[in-house]
Amino acid sequence: MARRNKKHEEHENHERWLITYADLITLLLIFFVIMYSMSKIDMAKYTELSKSLAFQFKKSDTVIPQGNVGVADPGEGAEGNLSQKDPEKDSPTAEETDEVSEETEKEKQEKKAEQIEQREKELKDLKEKTEKYINDNKLQTKVSVKDTARGIAITLNDLFLFDSGKADLKPASIPILEKLSSLFPTLHAPVSIEGHTDDQPLSTGSLYQDNDGLSSERSLSVKRIFNKIPALHGKLVGAFYGDSHPIAPNDTPENRQKNRRVEIIVLREIEAEITPTAKVAP
Repeated sequence: MARRNKKHEEHENHERWLITYADLITLLLIFFVIMYSMSKIDMAKYTELSKSLAFQFKKSDTVIPQGNVGVADPGEGAEGNLSQKDPEKDSPTAEETDEVSEETEKEKQEKKAEQIEQREKELKDLKEKTEKYINDNKLQTKVSVKDTARGIAITLNDLFLFDSGKADLKPASIPILEKLSSLFPTLHAPVSIEGHTDDQPLSTGSLYQDNDGLSSERSLSVKRIFNKIPALHGKLVGAFYGDSHPIAPNDTPENRQKNRRVEIIVLREIEAEITPTAKVAP
């Protein structure tokens, strides 16, 4: 009987470790609960879970209260202040966006108006200087200038510039072209130098295949003189029209003479603009 009591006592002592183990598990559980309460809730996942539960139970108000959902500030701990960030308050409203767009568009229009005003002043000054130079040097039969829709057009007579069927500049024309080009450095406008011919075919043995080739080389010959002005680099465009843009009918020698010309167009538009039918010289 004594032996049986001894074994029973030993059995009871052997299972007492469960109490300690249960206490340890309880403490660990409390520890993780505290850590979880101090952590930041992922609102996207929380909202997605809430919607899923609401759909399942058909009672969304029991899952997410109608009020603001609070998120514990990690810096405050479990008992910190609760706050709700409204993304709509941080992003600009449609009215604010429209106001910004209107201001930006207004600034663009004002800037463009200033550019146009400056361009018109430059064109007016150039026309006045060119007219003065023509009159002072009695060049009315060789050079003319006028204000057109495209811009200021300086027209050079081909007899003043070239021998018949040729594209090499006459020596006497070079100083005049150099003086004209010296009037351009302050311009911000693009400049198109355009060659034109009459409709007469070139003579046999010509260096050029057709009137397009002749007008192209003539525009380039004038362009090379203007290229000597560093301020004009990047602003010059050589173009040729052949006989496609006559200013008079090609029915008399006098009219054909008018059509054989080189035009220097200081373009009025803010963006460089070459007439669609023009062919850009290589």
